[in-house]
Amino acid sequence: MPTPSMSAEAVIEAMTTLHSAGITAWIGGGWGIDALVGERTRVHRDLDLAIRSEDLEDALRALSALGYETSLDLRPVRLVASAADGRSIDLHPVTFGDDGIGRQPGDDGRVFEYPPDAFGQGTIAGVDVPCLTADQLVRFHLGYEPLDHDRQDMALLRDRLGVEVPPPD
Repeated sequence: MPTPSMSAEAVIEAMTTLHSAGITAWIGGGWGIDALVGERTRVHRDLDLAIRSEDLEDALRALSALGYETSLDLRPVRLVASAADGRSIDLHPVTFGDDGIGRQPGDDGRVFEYPPDAFGQGTIAGVDVPCLTADQLVRFHLGYEPLDHDRQDMALLRDRLGVEVPPPD
């Protein structure tokens, strides 16, 4: 049986549905890399979205119209919504402080920060989409031993966009 994957069409459908519900979500992960380089470069198992914490319940309601239901609830760290056909969306709730910096709790007490320069625009299947910036995606790839797809993603940012990618720790 093939590994479920998230198509560009499913990404656009989810982003359009969230936007229509008044919810801003920023694409991260592998689809975020592909949005920045403007083309699909590999198969993506899911769609990672940074979303305002206060929009999480509304986002789940909006996505349920597309067949997504909560399949893993690790709040406040993340929540995964999956569809019967294997599509999945990994929602990362971000709380913004008075300082304008977003913060997302991580595993083991770690906190991921989203400074104001973390949010940008990219393109998927010819459609402009909000996504995390290259600098933010690089920050998220630091501090752990990267997998092959992580190395490929960072090489794309370096080679296509000229982003400085430090070596892994």
